[in-house]
Amino acid sequence: MTYEEFLDEVTTLIVEKYNLEDDEAIQLVMKAQAAEHFVAHDDDPKLRTLERAHQEARTIYKMRAEFS
Repeated sequence: MTYEEFLDEVTTLIVEKYNLEDDEAIQLVMKAQAAEHFVAHDDDPKLRTLERAHQEARTIYKMRAEFS
């Protein structure tokens, strides 16, 4: 999947798994992206898998206080 599709998938998973509103999840992913959390995913397409999206959704949700 493309980098943008990966970020969309992570956002969708955060909404579905953690019951956040769409705009909250989008802001969370954007803040993680601004903190360069996804640099490796942009550089390496092999990291952009559905399984990895699930892992990243969990990680970002757990780290949400750090991105505020």
